[in-house]
Amino acid sequence: MNLEYWGFALAFIVLGPVVGGLLAGIDRRLTARMQSRQGPPLLQPFYDVLKLFEKDTTVVTHLQTLYLWAFLFFMVIAGVIIFLGGNLLLSLFAMTVSGIFLCLAAESTNSPYSKIGSAREMLLMMAYEPMLIIVPLGFFLVVGSFQVADILAGEPSQVVQLLGVLIGFLFVLTIKLRKSPFDISTSHHGHQELVKGLTTDMSGRDLALVEIGHWYENVILLAWLYLFFGPLGLLWALPIAVVLFFAEVLVDNTNARLKWGTTVKASWWVAVLFGVTNLLVLPFI
Repeated sequence: MNLEYWGFALAFIVLGPVVGGLLAGIDRRLTARMQSRQGPPLLQPFYDVLKLFEKDTTVVTHLQTLYLWAFLFFMVIAGVIIFLGGNLLLSLFAMTVSGIFLCLAAESTNSPYSKIGSAREMLLMMAYEPMLIIVPLGFFLVVGSFQVADILAGEPSQVVQLLGVLIGFLFVLTIKLRKSPFDISTSHHGHQELVKGLTTDMSGRDLALVEIGHWYENVILLAWLYLFFGPLGLLWALPIAVVLFFAEVLVDNTNARLKWGTTVKASWWVAVLFGVTNLLVLPFI
């Protein structure tokens, strides 16, 4: 593992929240323009988080704060593994553990709104995890390794070989980014600011930790998307990944929210039809 990857990992730890916050700001601006509104400033997510750090933090139990720090810690670990060129499957496991700690933080408050949000988040994890597991399996079958460094050094044709897996990943990416029609556990939309499901009983610094964790998560998801096009080179791969990433904003603004049952069924059908089928036909491509 060379010094270059250590530099990438350090840059992720330091600059991850900056890039993630900018992605959130661009997201808000694009959403506003699609709705014929002016929209907030590009740096509004940073202003919001700084304001949260200045507010009082009200907690029912200190376990909530502990779980949220664990959520942020494992999210950072998941990103560090990727930017070190490490095992993609191990990074996925770290992200899953991070998500579980976020659910535990919501459960610890004993609030009915938080418990419902936590239950829905667990359902969403059941929906997207099968497809997320298929992604590193697909890379392994094509490249022969789970290592990110090996995936980036693969053949440019791998995106064609894994086209079905890419489509499936883009589908569950909508869930991971908490976009409509799958934002059933929590949402960034204004109509959910008072009763916000998973984060209803989080305030002040604790809520700021959640936002920063989501910024890190957005960078990680963008990195996963980049892996499909990585062998094409940075000048091609990064713009394509960014365009596909922000295509989720269009999906968010053109679809109504689905019920949890429909979300789970649709995600599993996509995982089977696109992900599993793609893996089965790989030997013939």
